[in-house]
Amino acid sequence: MALPQFLLLGGCLLTDKSDPALTIPDHYTYGPRSERAAEAALPPLDWWRAFRSRELSAIIEEAREANLDIAAAVARVVQADAQARITGAALLPTLDADGSATQSKSSANTGGGARRNLFSASLAASYEIDFWGKNRAALRALEEGAVAARYEREVVGMTVVAAAANAYFQVLTAQDRLAAARENLTAATRVLNLINQRVQAGTASQLDISQQESLVNTLRAAIPQLEQTARQNRVALAVLVARPPENVFVRGGTLRSIAIPRVTPGLPSELLGQRPDIRQAEALLAAADANVENARAQFFPSITLTGEGGYQSLVLRTLFTPQSQFYSIAAGITQPIFDGGRLLGNLDLQKGRQDELLQNYRKSVISGFADVENALDDIRKTTQREQLQREVVTSSRRAFDISEERLRGGTVDLITVLQTQQTLFNAQDALALARLARLQAIVSLYQALGGGWLPKPEPEQIASIPMPPVPPVDRDAR
Repeated sequence: MALPQFLLLGGCLLTDKSDPALTIPDHYTYGPRSERAAEAALPPLDWWRAFRSRELSAIIEEAREANLDIAAAVARVVQADAQARITGAALLPTLDADGSATQSKSSANTGGGARRNLFSASLAASYEIDFWGKNRAALRALEEGAVAARYEREVVGMTVVAAAANAYFQVLTAQDRLAAARENLTAATRVLNLINQRVQAGTASQLDISQQESLVNTLRAAIPQLEQTARQNRVALAVLVARPPENVFVRGGTLRSIAIPRVTPGLPSELLGQRPDIRQAEALLAAADANVENARAQFFPSITLTGEGGYQSLVLRTLFTPQSQFYSIAAGITQPIFDGGRLLGNLDLQKGRQDELLQNYRKSVISGFADVENALDDIRKTTQREQLQREVVTSSRRAFDISEERLRGGTVDLITVLQTQQTLFNAQDALALARLARLQAIVSLYQALGGGWLPKPEPEQIASIPMPPVPPVDRDAR
């Protein structure tokens, strides 16, 4: 029953605040060790400009302005604010105006068939005294939910920006791979013509021609797939900027024109205020704390004041006279006695939800550290991979040029020429993919660090902060 719970809970209404109890590391494994280096390492709001691509900047800024996922997140902020206002109305009295005019006629057999008029105009007010803080806790829970909705909007914005950058880099990668494939097709066709000349001279066989033709056809067959990949990533960009694919033109170019920014992670403790998903989890946890407080307060009595006053008269012309005045004032108290365990079940539900969100908050913090560590390690490894792969391409090209020259002089076997071609073609393709992986790792680090939004707003301030300003789209860059 609820009454014993009321007696037991009277002294602990405002307890049970969540304690994340997290250990924050002093530094990242691959990050700077000094605080001075960390202070200068926070990502800027427009971090994508560090890649020094006007077209990329224009695409990202248009996505931030027009993306439909961001628009939906903004609509959820509006809903959360409205829900908080609805719940906050319980803290204020309600006032209703009522006016009526009634005419009645009694039965001729019982009341002589007399007609009777009744005119009334009144105001009715009611107010629940929030003595135990039940309504204040409910309002605070929804205000924290509105804060979480704003952080969610920033999470969506960061995701959209990262997706736009990665899609653009994939377009450039596909163009680089296409250019290399067409160049290699030209080179392979040139070698095939040399082999045909040797066949006519009797120094090569049809098997040699067949092997080279197989390589030429393989290169030719790879081109449509690369063209399709480029088109698919252009379509992905069109979805991100909320435009039909037919109306989106991406000039692109080459990954070699993209600058490689230097990104350092700062201090791990700064990540707690820098990442909006962590701040969102924190706000949701605060809302859960308030919901637990609200569930506890429901065990206590509800005290309600009501009042009504106005005028009543049988004749309209005397309605607003002192003799027609009436009023009533009442006070009521309601204490739950037996509800079948509903209130206790609600308290257990809210405490379970509170514990779930506490674990989600802990997970979001730990995942944030892990995301930064993984991104830093990816940057380190992909940078090494790109450098090594560039050396592979250099040596492979040198080997192919030598083998082609010797083929012209007839001093090399065709198997060696075939092998050097395949090695060069595979190395060029792998180099383009390695550079893409490096750029994507840099984007992942920016995203893991919470780049692209105004960091560290206080929860009581963010509810009144408008959406971050969106820079104008540089349409001339496209």
